[in-house]
Amino acid sequence: MAILSLQNVGYKVDTNEILKNINLDINENEFITITGPSGGGKSTLLKIIATLLTATTGEIFFDGKNQDEYAITEYRQQVSYCFQQPSLFGETVFDNLSFPYEIRQKEFDEKSAIEALKSVNLPETYLHKDINSLSGGERQRVALLRNTMFLPKVLLLDEVTVGLDARSIEIVHEFIDKIWKQGVTILQITHHEGEIKQANKIIWVEEGMIKDVTTKR
Repeated sequence: MAILSLQNVGYKVDTNEILKNINLDINENEFITITGPSGGGKSTLLKIIATLLTATTGEIFFDGKNQDEYAITEYRQQVSYCFQQPSLFGETVFDNLSFPYEIRQKEFDEKSAIEALKSVNLPETYLHKDINSLSGGERQRVALLRNTMFLPKVLLLDEVTVGLDARSIEIVHEFIDKIWKQGVTILQITHHEGEIKQANKIIWVEEGMIKDVTTKR
């Protein structure tokens, strides 16, 4: 059974059809790249899966249940979306890494947070670092950690390496690969050639439609 199933999904703003009749089954632990020309509907598709937008037509099923049957917080804990421009909140890295514990009403695990920071090449001193002093690459790494302190079933990545330096991109790639190997299903939007190669399935979206699906292995 597919972990995510999109059935005849469409999205329209006034008379502008941005997505048309999207049918897609995503299996557990797949690593999927969504690519295609700018303005083709890729980000809209990911945001609909993430519940940041609501499809105009069609249905989405997650883990065998209609997306509409989930409480939004319950769904987003399992289907986690990372923005292209990382949106950190509060004042420190701690505020961001402790948030997943707060919404689950769990005690913050400082040891796990420090290990997480080290996994993306950030020292433990960063736990109490002011978010305004972080570089773009560091902000994106903290955002990724916030989304994965408790592993979701599906991780949605919307061009998360755009604008990052080469070393930050390498660190993010290694981290995402590690998350995938822990059983998380990955859907990423990218135009980055290396990231396209990282996936085991490539979906080409153009003019609001899936034009091609290539399975690599």
